[in-house]
Amino acid sequence: MAKEGATQDEEVVLGQEIDHVRVITLNQPRKLNVISSRVVYLLAEYLERWEKDENAQLVIIKGTGRAFSAGGDLKMFYDGKKSKDSCLEVVYRMYWLCYHIHTYKKVQVALVHGISMGGGASLMVPMKFSVVTEKTVFATPEASIGFHTDCSFSYVLSHLPGRLGEYLALTGARLNGKELVTAGLATHFVPSEKLPEVEKRLMSLKSGEEDAVRSAIDEFAVEVQLDEESILNKKALIDECFSKDTVADIIKSLESEASKEGNGWIGPVLKGLKRSSPTGLRMTLRSIREGRNQKLSECLRKEFRLTINTLRMVISEDVYEVKSVSTYST
Repeated sequence: MAKEGATQDEEVVLGQEIDHVRVITLNQPRKLNVISSRVVYLLAEYLERWEKDENAQLVIIKGTGRAFSAGGDLKMFYDGKKSKDSCLEVVYRMYWLCYHIHTYKKVQVALVHGISMGGGASLMVPMKFSVVTEKTVFATPEASIGFHTDCSFSYVLSHLPGRLGEYLALTGARLNGKELVTAGLATHFVPSEKLPEVEKRLMSLKSGEEDAVRSAIDEFAVEVQLDEESILNKKALIDECFSKDTVADIIKSLESEASKEGNGWIGPVLKGLKRSSPTGLRMTLRSIREGRNQKLSECLRKEFRLTINTLRMVISEDVYEVKSVSTYST
């Protein structure tokens, strides 16, 4: 049961304790379960408490409605523009939470149905088990608005095969459930109608032992086969184009390939890049590439500095006023 002062219907995060299982439910369906300062506070409180609780062996996180979580509450940042460092505490808490999730001592399972973007995806990808469906949609779209790929994703994406990390971070491209499993960003694919059964099965386990949890999810998981048009089937070309030294060079490389047969997918990618914040793109590219040689803790410290200096408008004002046309337009 939720233990906060608000009623269950009102509280933005619900916490349940059922035998040895602990369940976190993101509870703002009309706002697509965005991450506000209150959400960060409650998530941290529950996870800290349950990590110390000897009776808690398995933690499940899920979202209500059609989204798992659409990411950070941008209104919180925009409203704080005129008040220096109004978001400093929540940003610090969020990055601490990201580190805590990555290093959590107990088995965690994310049941991800619907949208999982930006900071919201940081509640999915680092989990020991992340279960996705045909309705799951993942993206890290921060660069397009003058921000950078954060919440540990400068670490996560930089460790993907080839240059897939650069591609996802710079373009904000969406991946579906099958693609997430193939890319290693999720562990299991389960048809959406079976997701409630997965949760029920997990709740019935006698322990939170990792192998037992894996076996329980395996009962419902199906083998993944990529659709023919999946972007993951374009790996060779992505590696070629997104290995260039600069954003401008990446765009030039894409332009040189766009007219070739079978490369129709490049047109929308170029359009998106040219519409994005140039500062956000440059900042994100550098951050991803630095991440390949950084520890998780170093990536999070870097992301914290970038975020605070972006919100302070030391780096750019693009995050508050994204230009409709990028200076990379030709």
